Amino acid sequence: MTREEKSKYIEDLAVEIQDSNVFYITDTSELPVDQINAIRRKCFNANIRLKVVKNALLQKAFDKVDGKDFSELSQTLKGGTSIMFSEVGNAPAKLIKEFRKKGDKPIVKGAYIDESIYIGDSELSNLADLKSKEELIGEIIGLLQSPIKNVVSGLNSSGDNISGILKTLENR
Repeated sequence: MTREEKSKYIEDLAVEIQDSNVFYITDTSELPVDQINAIRRKCFNANIRLKVVKNALLQKAFDKVDGKDFSELSQTLKGGTSIMFSEVGNAPAKLIKEFRKKGDKPIVKGAYIDESIYIGDSELSNLADLKSKEELIGEIIGLLQSPIKNVVSGLNSSGDNISGILKTLENR
C-alpha cells in the first residue's frame, strides 16, 4: 500500500467512524477461512459491515475523528483487529454470541455504542442484552397504553355489572 493509498484508507475509515454510532472492535484472527466466510455472510445478512484493519491505521483514523474520544478503545488495539459497523447496538453482540457457541472466537475487544464505550470480552452478555431504539420505543408505548387499557376495561366490566344488577332487580 502506498502512502497515498494509506492516507485515503485512513480518511475513509475516519469518516465511517465519525458517521457511525455503533461499532465493535473484535479479534477474528486465527479463525479458519470457512468460519471467517460464515461470519462475513451472517454480517452481510444482519446489515453489519465487517472490516479487517491494521491497528496503526485504525489508531490514526481514531485521531482524525473530531468531537469523540476513543482513548479507551485505543488500548485494545493489540493483535489481530476487525471492526464491525452496525445500525443496531446489540446486533454484532448477538452475532458474536451465536458464533461463540461453536468456538472461543471472535473476541470482543471493545465497543462504541451511542457515545458509550465498553471494554473487554466480559461485556458481551451486557451488549447482547441491550435493547434497540425500536424495542425501547415499543416498551414505552406499551407502558403508556397500560393505564388507559385498565380504565377502559374497568369501565366496561363495571358497566356489565351494573346492567346485570339492574336485570336481577327487575326480575324480582
